[in-house]
Amino acid sequence: MRQKLLIVDDQSGIRVLLMEVFNGDGYDTYQAANGVQALEMVQRVKPDLVLLDMKIPGMDGLEILQRMKKMNPEIKVIMMTAYGELDMLNEATELGVLKHFAKPFDIDELRAAVNSVLRGTLQQSN
Repeated sequence: MRQKLLIVDDQSGIRVLLMEVFNGDGYDTYQAANGVQALEMVQRVKPDLVLLDMKIPGMDGLEILQRMKKMNPEIKVIMMTAYGELDMLNEATELGVLKHFAKPFDIDELRAAVNSVLRGTLQQSN
């Protein structure tokens, strides 16, 4: 059974790029452009991993993360952000984010992290 990856980002170019990359790696990929869509997808698809942008209009990444964790405390999340707000990243880590990447990110590093999480070899980094 193929593992499921949910990509949550308000920038369609990033969603399309990541979907192409991870489809090519053999994952079933899903996308959401905002928090409402993301939460619906988490409930419906039950992804194995979520790539979550920190800054999304309407409902920011931390709020989405908190709601996802209420729905499924075991959900695995990697955070992406174009901003380096240390307090938000610290809070995200406390909420269980496994890793975070600053945009623009190195796609090979992100792929390696995703593969590690889905193979069970990456634990939360503090």
